[in-house]
Amino acid sequence: MPRDIPEAAPQVDDTASGENSVHAGARHAATTDITPEPAPGPARRTTAPHFLHAARTTSVQARKARRQWAAVVALTLLLCVQIVLADRARLATQATWRPLVMALCGAFRCDVPTWREPTAFTMLSRDVRPILGQPGTLQAQATFRNDARWAQAWPVILLTLKDADGRTLGARALQPDDYLPQDERPVPIGPGQSAQMAVRIREPSANVVAFSFDFR
Repeated sequence: MPRDIPEAAPQVDDTASGENSVHAGARHAATTDITPEPAPGPARRTTAPHFLHAARTTSVQARKARRQWAAVVALTLLLCVQIVLADRARLATQATWRPLVMALCGAFRCDVPTWREPTAFTMLSRDVRPILGQPGTLQAQATFRNDARWAQAWPVILLTLKDADGRTLGARALQPDDYLPQDERPVPIGPGQSAQMAVRIREPSANVVAFSFDFR
């Protein structure tokens, strides 16, 4: 009885198999190792970075703004000085503004009106008496002090003559030219400085027994 001859197992082409494995490995390697190239970006600029350019622009603008503000402040101060100097005659009569006016006029060499404060004069002594040998003529004299903060011009002095009952018999407002020597040029009376006045007046009545001095 014939024996069954086993069929030969199919031979595997090792070469082919090896090639397939190698190729498969190559394909796998190619798949895992190759990454897509990045898309081309914009061309690089040759100038400085944008933030540096912006910083330079900001610095320049800041310096320009500071110069402009300085010019505005200077012009404003100049305008204020001109206003004060133009109105110095009125401002100099106010105790608040006078120091500033004096400082500005000291710098710009302008004249400051003399301070006028009659109530700041203090009477130190006064007297009215007849002149011997000159009937009907009285000699009035007084010493007073300037207690103001600034120098003052010589005041106008109101001399009033009264009788025993306090009735006014005569009054006269004496200007500095009336009671100062004609050859003496009146200069302002400084703060704390004393001054004297003397004048002859006609007696309005023989009943004059009282008198008063008031500063105007």
